[in-house]
Amino acid sequence: MKRETREYNYDWNIWTILENAALVCDGTPKEYRSLLSCIPHFGSALDIFIRQGEPGIRFIRLVSQYIRNCITARERGKKTALTSFSMATPILYALDIVPICLEAFTIFGTVVLKRGTGEFLDYCCEIGFTETSCSSQRGALGAYLSGLATRPDMIVCNSPGWCDSNANSYAFASAYLGIPFYQLNYPSEVSGRRSSDYHRQDYRHLISFLEGHTGTRIDTARLGSIIDETMKQDELINELSDLQMLVPNPVPNIYDLMIYGAKSCANGLPELTVLLSSMVDRCRENAVKGLPGNSTAREKARGMFCYIDHYTTDARLWDWMDANDISHLGSILCRYWQADAPYAGTHDGEGYRLDKGSLDSMIDTLADMTARMPMVKQIRGPYDAPQMWLDDNLRLARLLKADFVVYFSTVGCRNTWGAVKLLVRDLEKQGLPSLMLFLDAFDDRVMSWDAVTDRISEFIHVRGIA
Repeated sequence: MKRETREYNYDWNIWTILENAALVCDGTPKEYRSLLSCIPHFGSALDIFIRQGEPGIRFIRLVSQYIRNCITARERGKKTALTSFSMATPILYALDIVPICLEAFTIFGTVVLKRGTGEFLDYCCEIGFTETSCSSQRGALGAYLSGLATRPDMIVCNSPGWCDSNANSYAFASAYLGIPFYQLNYPSEVSGRRSSDYHRQDYRHLISFLEGHTGTRIDTARLGSIIDETMKQDELINELSDLQMLVPNPVPNIYDLMIYGAKSCANGLPELTVLLSSMVDRCRENAVKGLPGNSTAREKARGMFCYIDHYTTDARLWDWMDANDISHLGSILCRYWQADAPYAGTHDGEGYRLDKGSLDSMIDTLADMTARMPMVKQIRGPYDAPQMWLDDNLRLARLLKADFVVYFSTVGCRNTWGAVKLLVRDLEKQGLPSLMLFLDAFDDRVMSWDAVTDRISEFIHVRGIA
């Protein structure tokens, strides 16, 4: 690792950039435009959010505050838990534990830092971790393993069955750092009494683990207030999904990243509710005016991402889609399978429904939410089984009126690489143009961003989509 990379802690470095980014909103538009010319890097990414107005500014401030909370947790007498985007964090907040979402911190680094996270990716391999692991964890994990980030008190994550690479990352971190580790198992089926009972029991063991390592018991009133907020957030996210079905799509492209980025940081906190409310208000205005959410005044094509997005520096995916009049219809990461979601009504029990009637019902329904987090639901068995990856993609593509589908992934995602050619074949049989790209969404060294856009542009042209 380069000497200059070790000059500042990774999390502190990202926080200072975002903290200052949030402050630029306090000036006049003229001052802001003048400032952009002084930011040769990160200026484009900053402007993607700032030009969204209130929602974009709130998002930057929410993420900045979240990172500050992670960095200062110990001095404020709080425990921290290294965790995954697929872990529903309300239970951690209910026990006053600050969740450090590893994948979110990787995205912060790839989007914000000019050098990206390549050195941290490589550092993990240098100390013995496999290079075929998922870069969505490894990008930030290198910083934590090298001591260049806040040392977590424990590790808590979800469902090794759907992603052994993910599971190994957290297990390796636990062994290397010598900190306590709890990993939920995954239910073999989304619905069904036997599967549900198994997962709920496992979830109770998790709570016992958390109580033991914090020395506190769950406060029923606090948990209830967090669930109240989560229920409001679910309604708002569902409304955004409803609005995406309109033609043109009134939801700005960058909202995809804002939904799952903010939810990974603040699931169940009031700040997320306020952010989502402002996003919904903006989309309603666009819908009334018949405007697409992209930065132009037209929609030439509608693209859906069947797995994850591409996290190249300066958030160039969303900027490129805006510039080419393409609507981003979301990825697997912003579908949470609430019972009232427009895409969750086909199979009985497929979606979860939160219940705050008693402590037991709150715990049970949080377990149900956790069992349906993105990827946990779709990538844990045969890709073409009911309620799995193919089924979900076809349903979403039809509801959202997608013109094409793109697959981005990482070099370490073995569960999807093992099935994606079959998925693409079956989507094509249903008349849905689908593109599979051999790249790493977190590491531009595998395939450059220019090569990525060339491939997508060629695909759209050859297939006569736009």
